[in-house]
This record gives sequence, C-alpha cells and structure tokens, in this order.
Amino acid sequence: MEKNSELNFKELYKCCDKSMFKFKTTEELQPIEYLIGQDRALSSINFALDIKVDGYNLYVSGVPGSGRTSSIRKIVEEKAKNEETPDDIIYVYNFKNPDRPNLIKFPAGRGNFFAKDIDELISTIIKTIPKAFEAEDYEKRRNEVVKRFQIEKEKLIEQVDAMAKEKGFLIQFAPTGVLTIPIQNGQPLKPEDFAKLSPEVQKKIQEEGEKLLEEINEVVSKLKKIDKRTFEALKDLDNEVAVFSIGHLLKDLISKYEDVPEVSEYLESLKDDIIENLSFFREPKQPEEINEFLKRYKINVFVDNSKTKGAPVVYEINPTYYNLFGGIDYETKMGFMVTNFNLIKPGSIHRANGGYLIINAFDLLINQFSWDTLKRTLKNKESIIENPLEQLKVVPTVSIKPESIPIDLRVILIGTPYIYYLLYYNDDDFKKLFKVKADFDTEMDRNEENIQKYINFISSFVKKSNLKNLTVDAVSEVIDYGSRVVENQNKVTTRFQVIGDLITEANYWADKENSNYIEEKHITKAIEEKEYRSNLIEKKILDLIKDGTILIDVDGEKVGQINGLAIISLGDFEFGRPTKITANISMGAKGVVNIEREVKLSGRIHDKGVMILSGFLGERYAKDKPLSLSATLTFEQSYEEVEGDSASSAELYALISSIANIPIKQYYAVTGSVNQKGEIQPIGGVNRKIEGFFETCKINGFNGKQGVIIPFQNKKDLMLKKEVVDAVKDGKFHIYAIKTSDEGLEILTGLPIEEIDKKVNESLYKLAIDYKKFGETKKGKDKNKK
Repeated sequence: MEKNSELNFKELYKCCDKSMFKFKTTEELQPIEYLIGQDRALSSINFALDIKVDGYNLYVSGVPGSGRTSSIRKIVEEKAKNEETPDDIIYVYNFKNPDRPNLIKFPAGRGNFFAKDIDELISTIIKTIPKAFEAEDYEKRRNEVVKRFQIEKEKLIEQVDAMAKEKGFLIQFAPTGVLTIPIQNGQPLKPEDFAKLSPEVQKKIQEEGEKLLEEINEVVSKLKKIDKRTFEALKDLDNEVAVFSIGHLLKDLISKYEDVPEVSEYLESLKDDIIENLSFFREPKQPEEINEFLKRYKINVFVDNSKTKGAPVVYEINPTYYNLFGGIDYETKMGFMVTNFNLIKPGSIHRANGGYLIINAFDLLINQFSWDTLKRTLKNKESIIENPLEQLKVVPTVSIKPESIPIDLRVILIGTPYIYYLLYYNDDDFKKLFKVKADFDTEMDRNEENIQKYINFISSFVKKSNLKNLTVDAVSEVIDYGSRVVENQNKVTTRFQVIGDLITEANYWADKENSNYIEEKHITKAIEEKEYRSNLIEKKILDLIKDGTILIDVDGEKVGQINGLAIISLGDFEFGRPTKITANISMGAKGVVNIEREVKLSGRIHDKGVMILSGFLGERYAKDKPLSLSATLTFEQSYEEVEGDSASSAELYALISSIANIPIKQYYAVTGSVNQKGEIQPIGGVNRKIEGFFETCKINGFNGKQGVIIPFQNKKDLMLKKEVVDAVKDGKFHIYAIKTSDEGLEILTGLPIEEIDKKVNESLYKLAIDYKKFGETKKGKDKNKK
C-alpha cells in the first residue's frame, strides 16, 4: 500500500514550461493596462457603470492586494473620460433672506468666470458711482430739485407772515416749534409791556395767538410734506443716476449669461441692494468696514469643474463627515462664532456629483455620521450642507442653511466580503442602494493564456515601478510562486500586490549584486529573506522540539500515539508544526471523550470531527456488539484552542492503535479529516504542514523513512519548497496521498487492514464481555450487601 500511494518528487511541484516563453527578458514585452483574471468582476463593474437606474451603486468585494482599488479606479477613469462634464455650482448671497444662501449652476468652467466678472463689476461700481455723483450735471439737477421745492416753501412762509401781520403778530421759527409774538406800534411787544396790559386785553391777545398758531401748524405740516417730497425726489434722482451709471454694466452681464436664468434674477437683486446701500458707495469708509460689507457680493465657487475632463472621479481616502459632505466654517467676531455663505465648503460627494465617488467601506463605516448621511443623500438625491455637531457646541454660533444640492452620481464601495455580508444582512438600506457586487477572485486558472497575461503584468509592473527587468527563469519562478500562494498547481494568485512586493524585494537583491536583471536566484532570495524576517516563532518552536521541551517522536513505534499537523498563523506569516496526539482506552461506556472539549479548548468544528469518530467506530465495529469503552483523545502540550477537523484522521488512527494495541510508526505525520464512512477529506495549508514536519525531522536527523500522509485530493495543491522536493527525490523523505482511512492505517502500522480490523474487533469484544461481567459482579455484591 505504501508504494501505491507514495508520490513521486515530480508530483510535489509544478514548474513553468519555459518553452512557451518567446522572450529573454521582460523588457521585450509590451505592458498591459487591462484587468487580469477577473472576468466575473469586470462584467459586474461594467453593468453597474452602464445602468443608469437609482440604487445600482457598486460594492467591490475582495481581499486586500487583489487589485480592487487600482483596477476600479482605472476602469472608472477610462469610462468617465467619454462622459459629460457636470455643471459648476456656486453659492451667492440671498439679499432677501441672508441666512438662506442661493445656489446657481453654470456649465462646466463658467462658474469661475462669473465670479471674476462679479468681482470686476463691484470694483467698477465702487469707482463709477462716486464719479457719477461728482458730475456737474448731477449737481445741476440736484440744485434744480432743491430750488423747486424751496420756492414752494418760501411762498407758504410768506403767506403765513402776511396772515400773522394782519392779525398783529410776528412769527418766529425755533427748534422747539413756532412762536407767535404780538406787535404793538409796529414793534414786537416785550414781556414786561405785555404784563402792563389789562387782563381783558391779554386774554384777547392770547386767544388770537392760539387761533393763529392752529393755522400756522397746518402750514408747517405742508412744509414737512414738502421736505419729504424733496427727500424722495433727491433719492429718486440719486437712484436714477446710480442705475444709469451701472445699468449698462449689469445689462452686459445679463446678456453674457442669458443661458443661466438665475443670473438675471441675482443681478436684479444685486442692483436693488446697491441702490438700497447707495450711501456706502458715495461716502468714504474704513478698509475693514469696506471689506466686511463687500463680502455679500463675493461668489462662492462651490464646485469648479473647469479642469475636469469628462465626468469627475473622486477617490476619498479619508471619508470623514466633513470630507464627504462638506460643512460650514466659522470665524470669530467680537467673541462670537459667526459665518457667511463664503464659508460654505464642499465635500467629495459634491466634487463627484455627476460622476463617480470611490470609498473604502471600512474607512466609511468607522467614521461617525458618514454612513448614515451617505445613505440619506443617495435615497433623497440631494445633499444638505450642515454641521451635525452644531447642537453640541457650548459657544453660541450664528448659522446659515444653504440651499440643498441635487445629487446624481454613482458610489463605489471597496471592501472585504465580510463587510459586504455584514451590511447585507443587517442594513436594509444597503441592499436597496448597492444592488451590484463585483467579486474579485484571489486566483485564476494556470493556463497558457493567463500565464501570458501574468508575464505582461510583470512587464508593466517593472516599467511602472522603475525596476529591473526579469529574465525568463525569474519570470518562471514568479509564476510558480503565484501557484504556491494559492496552494494549487493549476491556479495562480491574482493578489498582484503580493507578486509586486516579491518583484520589488528581488530588485533590491539584484541591486545588491549589481546585476543588470532580476534573475531566478534573486526571486528565490527574496522569498527566503521574507520568510526569515517573519519565522522567529517557528524557529523558537523547532528549538524547543530539538531540546526535548516539546515532545515529538520522529522515529520508533508507539501505541495510541501519532504526529498530527497544525497551522499556526501570525498575520503575515504562517507555518506548520507537528503536535503529539494521544489516545487512551479503558473499559466503560463513556465513548470517545475529547479532553480539549472538556476543558473548553476545543472549537465547534473540532468537536464535530471527534464526534464523527464515534460514528465511524459504531458503523465499522459495533454492529454485532456494543461499544463498551471509554476513550480519551488529546493534543499533548497544547495550551490554546484547537479548531478545525484536519486532525480527525490522525485522532482516528491513534484511537484504533490504542484499541487494537497496535503500534504506530512515529516517523510519520498525518493530516486530513475523515467522515463517518472512513473517507479521507482534503484540508488547507498542506504545503506548510508538510514543511513543518520536514523541518522537525531535519533538526532531529533523517532516517530515510520519515514522511507525511495527506489526503489524495490535496495532490494538486502541492507546491513544496525545493529542499523538500530534493529530499523526496533522494529518498530521505516521503509523501503519501490516500483516499481512505484503511490506507492510512496500513501505512502507519505496516499491517493489512484485515488484520487490524480483526484485532480491533477482538479488543472491543473483550471489553464488552469484561464490562458485562463487571456489571453483573457489581450487581451481585450490591445485592449481598442488602
């Protein structure tokens, strides 16, 4: 059986067929710019970008390093070039309601021109209006108005004087009002002379004076109305002069922007505001006062697409609320925080409006308010600019509420599959807003067509990164490494970041040797050095095995003991290590007891694997007798949780060895899960596991018999290190691929399965009989006691 299932060294590693390469170095190749090995993802991306229906935003799913971000940006940017450039967006002062700034859209690139035109307009008006009021024509017309009303006033005053004299009074106008003074002998009557008059005369004079005063007050009222008419006439004149001086300027702008209807309305409001504040332009002011007042005439170019070619593509690397949705800044004024429409700031969603917004899903979710606001914006198709923490501020502030902005864009989230399913099952809005998922695969078929694409990618990468070119042998080594990454001889990784890092590091070693090209030895060196930088823990464990601290046998035979294989993952590095699995049996009825489970160091999958062993034993050996045994299984010197079922076949072998009292060869290690029918099932990490036991044998010395038993289905996954392949080739190390537990038992014990089954049955039968006798004896003793 050993010879039938033992693998040839040629089956342990798949080398590139270099005969298919028609180049000597990658400098002879043409670089590529298309997505490699992601046909499914590319189809989803094109669908999401082409369909113009709400809710069909895109979630790009894949592991980091699979080219998600660079690929989606390249695809979207290429598509956006041929699309229409969206409008510029500006905010202007709302002269009717200053707390509600108005929004105006302009064809791309014209927003800035409008802002400059308004700046020039205001600068011109500041100069034009004073000159208009300094002109001789204005002074002449103003004097005519004043003179016209002055004549009217003088006529009324003359009438009042004549009327007063006729009644014997003199009129005197004072700041406090109108005084009537009696006349005697053509002269004003003095107070002391008035006092000498008889009471009757005094009373008569007073009564006449009061009547006269009533008539005078009517005239004074007419005089005030004349003053008011004078003021209004002068104001109308001023307005007429001002409008005449700036009217042609406004008319030119209205004509220039006649395709933007809101401009005409805005300029009319601007004209009315200038007229209303005409004194500001006529009278000299302090610079601070001028700057503060003129802020209302500034234009806030909120979104400027003057340099955008096609639709905008924005990749937001830090999706905080303010970076995404903008906000309103503040400035300090007399101890208060105040703002104005010029301090309204845009976010990525505004710059990407009419195009595409790309965001990393994880970064979006960890920023407070960002995810909820994005969903609300997409659902309502508008962006409301506000500061979400405004209500939490201690210092009072004056705020504004800008007009909301209509939003029409495609949002692309980039994240892991875990985040996608987390959102899909826990956020109802997510499945309504992100209806398209593009799955980036981590591997692709290793066929001639894809290998050619791989080579072209390598050529593109070295040119883009300004690295040395690779020789044919180096390229072959890179492709083989791509298969090792995914642990499959028929696949290569599409995690091109991993490949890029390897080439970059190999370039370093080529530089060290002053080599003109990256050669195969530099690729190998880069792989070895990368592992060396990360394998400190692995070496520490090997040292503990070598000095006997960790008990691992790699020679001899023992009953109920076997070498299992486990994977230890340390983030950027993982390695295999052997672990001693032991099984003990005794008479009883507890069945198979998983010690790890009893002490809560066993995961659910491992628990399932152990329970399957009971099913196998019952099916195989207990159809004609009960399983009257208590068996314990454990991973010796294991102090962390055990998870997974890849050791279930090793546990089965140890259990059967203990039941049948058949020794197991300790120079073998085993990996593979087993089902209730005794079929061996594939596992992960097969290369690391084999190499882990290889290293253990290496430090203890090879005996020519050591090896590893793996599932038959894992043959295609073998991409072992050259050192292991050479050891197998030289007969120092052996690898067996099996399909059933029977094959494994025969290799481990050196006995045919029929003999093993016979011994197991005999042992179980004896345990059943002994257990029954023990029970009967105990019953008898209990009866006698009574």
